[in-house]
Amino acid sequence: MKHRPFFLVAACVAVGGLAWWLSQPLRGPALPAYEITARPLVQTVVATGRVVAVSRAQVGSPVTAVVRERRVREGDVVRPGDVLAVLRADDLEASLREAQAALAELQQSTRPQAEAGLREAEARLAQASREAARRRDLYQRQMITREAMEQAAQAETIARTTADQARLAVRALVPGNPVEAAARARVESARAQLAKTTIRAEVAGTVLTRNAEPGDLVQPGRILFEIARAGDTEILVPVDEKNLGVLALGQEAACAADAYPRQPFPATVSFIAPAVDPQRGTVDVRLAVRPAPAFLRQDMTVSVNVQTGARARAIAVPNDALDFAADGQAQVWLVKDGRAERRRVQLGLRGLVETEVTAGLQAGDRVLAEAPATLEQGDRVRPLTAVLPADPATRRELPVRLD
Repeated sequence: MKHRPFFLVAACVAVGGLAWWLSQPLRGPALPAYEITARPLVQTVVATGRVVAVSRAQVGSPVTAVVRERRVREGDVVRPGDVLAVLRADDLEASLREAQAALAELQQSTRPQAEAGLREAEARLAQASREAARRRDLYQRQMITREAMEQAAQAETIARTTADQARLAVRALVPGNPVEAAARARVESARAQLAKTTIRAEVAGTVLTRNAEPGDLVQPGRILFEIARAGDTEILVPVDEKNLGVLALGQEAACAADAYPRQPFPATVSFIAPAVDPQRGTVDVRLAVRPAPAFLRQDMTVSVNVQTGARARAIAVPNDALDFAADGQAQVWLVKDGRAERRRVQLGLRGLVETEVTAGLQAGDRVLAEAPATLEQGDRVRPLTAVLPADPATRRELPVRLD
């Protein structure tokens, strides 16, 4: 009899345990569930892009020649006017010398000869005029024949014509005359052609590529150097066209180079392409980086997280709790009074791991994280608190994927 209380307690525990065990099927299976709360929500578009210059200058040779010197290499910083390469073109040098010689001959030989010819013609005209006057006087005194007088007059006329022609020749050779202007133009043209053999940078920037070495024969149309213009740095990002509706100019973005994942930097959406690439189904977006980190390099891979919307306080549901009906309407499994209830909801901002619910839920509700396919409306369930997934946007290393 003294052991009777012990057996009574053991029997009660056993009966209670049996009752609890038998009641579990009536309460339904234990399923993970999220408790809905109102909290800040950020909508982002995640993509991968590359660092590009605002523009690139391609430098070529305007003439056919052989490279004599190459004075820059990849990575060199150049300014407008800096010499990139020097070409050898003997024919252009010969053309310049020929044009200079023609101009010198005009100035030092042709013009002095014309002036000397004018002086000689004027002297002969003066002599012929005196002779004609003397013979007219002699003819009036009947000391010579009329024919002799007429011969002197004719000689005077010829001398005057010659002097006029010499005067015109000198006038045509005065400084600045058309002949000299044409000769000077030929010199300048030859000098300009020869200047083309010195390849210079037209813009300030960094040399990206070089395709010229001493001894190479270069021709017009061949790109010798490619220069990234100095100035603002941009990130070119091909974004899935499904995100086009949420993108806008001026949106802020967080970026991280794959080579420096722990050194994020900000950027701003500065350009959205007006057309979609039909083959890739993407739209090109450019992000302005001001100021650009010193470690950025051309064509460097960069992960981008563009913030397209934010709510200071929103009813948010983890994305794995959302389901979609055949008509595309979003829905969740709501746990109410221990039973599963299918609830249709309206969505707002969509984040990487959570989506805003604008209608259909309220703070404090519980929704199943992953409802089994066999779950039916009104089934009993036992919700177990599930841990909310971490938002990749809060990590220091941005996700490297196209969302």
